Amino acid sequence: MSTNILDAVVKLAAIKQLDKETIQAIILESIYNILNKKLEPENQLELIVDEDTNAIKANFLCKVVEVEKNLGEISLDEARKIYGKDVEIGQYVPKTMAMYEFEPKLIKTAQKAIQDKIHQLEEEKVRNDFDKQKNTIVSGKIKSIDDNGNYRIDIGYSDAILPVDEQIENEYYRVGDNIKAYVVNIQVHKNNNAIILSRTNPEFVKKLFETEIPEIYDGTIKILKIVREPGVRTKVEIESTDPKLDPVAACIGIKGTRIDSIRRELHGEQIDLVVHDEDPEKMIVRALGLENVKRVILERNRAASVIVDDADKVMAIGKGGKNVKLAAKLTGMKIDIYTMDEFEEKMAKERRTISHITELDGVTPKIAEILRHAGYTSVQDIYAASIEELCNLEGVGEKTAQRLKEAAKDF
Repeated sequence: MSTNILDAVVKLAAIKQLDKETIQAIILESIYNILNKKLEPENQLELIVDEDTNAIKANFLCKVVEVEKNLGEISLDEARKIYGKDVEIGQYVPKTMAMYEFEPKLIKTAQKAIQDKIHQLEEEKVRNDFDKQKNTIVSGKIKSIDDNGNYRIDIGYSDAILPVDEQIENEYYRVGDNIKAYVVNIQVHKNNNAIILSRTNPEFVKKLFETEIPEIYDGTIKILKIVREPGVRTKVEIESTDPKLDPVAACIGIKGTRIDSIRRELHGEQIDLVVHDEDPEKMIVRALGLENVKRVILERNRAASVIVDDADKVMAIGKGGKNVKLAAKLTGMKIDIYTMDEFEEKMAKERRTISHITELDGVTPKIAEILRHAGYTSVQDIYAASIEELCNLEGVGEKTAQRLKEAAKDF
């Protein structure tokens, strides 16, 4: 431990980004507690910082004994050399010691106590910083990049980490570059406390919209959902609470200034603005971003077949299937894209492979009508249904349901 407390405090305060006075108090308190455990109340320990050298010194009273054995004692011979022949055993005489004069084991114990308290202070600071900044965008400068590609970023009041799995693929930064990111979490580990950032989180895009578009910030335009393929494409579902306001035009801005600012921050990531519609067919078309769709066929289990012109199929699917994949996530539906020829071929194949329920033994015209009305049009539908589901149909009892299931199984 350095005998110059000011040097130690200044260095620690700079490295840990902590208050200098607080660190000094921690050092003094830790040393006092360690030394005081070795002393008695009568020793009257006091720590001082030398104004000239800034070194820590300990003042305390030593009990005069025949043979010195403990820290708070001084031998009779040594005491008489310092204070004169009148000193007697049992008296207390003053003593001053610099830090380097204490035994190494005691100093190491004090060092450990100081490190633990500073670590606790760091944790508290990082947690407080996180509470202030969570769910916001912060700006900072990249301090270092580790071997795994994680960025350590100085965000002013604390250090932050942008992990490699929260970075946008094909984005490259160097030490010293400025960067923006979204605060998502906090990492508290021994000797490694940091705020965790993200550039891939959909909320990052939402906060950029709130920053650039006043109508979104004040709630006139609402963002209902964001789905994203970071670095490639993002779809943002929006709606306006003001019927006179065009939400798309407001988000784009004059000559595209608003949306272009967001795209620049995302290094050219494509952004699709999708106006919400309660009609699922219209919503699917809007999510795909297509102007011309021949037909949308809604099917069971939240699935849909979308029929487009041959020339529009590639655009509907998107590069690497990204467009249809994001549209499916946005709408919460499974979407398949077909040309008219492909769809007709699909239907013909289904007609060839799917048998009608009337082919099942024991299915009367009345039961067939009940099943058809409930959406059960094939033997495969009956086979996939549970007995409980079939019993819930009006006019179908448990025995009939069991007979239907057995017939479908045998078929």
